[in-house]
Formats: sequence, structure tokens, C-alpha cells
Amino acid sequence: MKKDIHPTYHNKADIHCACGNKWITGSTMPELGVEICNNCHPFYTGKEKMLDARGRVDKFNKRLTKSEETIKGKVAKKPRSKKTK
Repeated sequence: MKKDIHPTYHNKADIHCACGNKWITGSTMPELGVEICNNCHPFYTGKEKMLDARGRVDKFNKRLTKSEETIKGKVAKKPRSKKTK
């Protein structure tokens, strides 16, 4: 293995988030700053919102309810008799 090509590994690297959360971990950099962490991320805090810019979910739900109504409203048809020659 070549010498002096690998970065120095710091066992106690300080990581700090924009929300103020701090923790210590291992890294090749002695100090890191991150924008978002598990304390302020919407997925982990339960504040996640579904973004539906084009109304796709609403369109799907409308089609689903419409198809369910037509299925319930239809009367069962008699089966066709097979034609014989």
C-alpha cells in the first residue's frame, strides 16, 4: 500500500447542525457542519407533508370512487350463451 495517500482519520470529529444539534463521530475532517439532521428533518419529526403539485392524488381518488360507484351500480348481466353451428 502506498504511504501518505490516505487522509487522516479523526475518531472524535465534531458535527453540528444548523438547528443547533451537536454530536461526535468519526470522520476524515475534524469538524463538519450540516444543514439538516435527525432532530430537525421533517420525516423524523413527523411534520412531513405530502406535496402534490399537480393534484395527482386527488385525480386518482376521484377515479377510484367513480369506478367503485359504477361497479356497485351495475346489475349482474346474464351470461351469454355459446353459439353452436
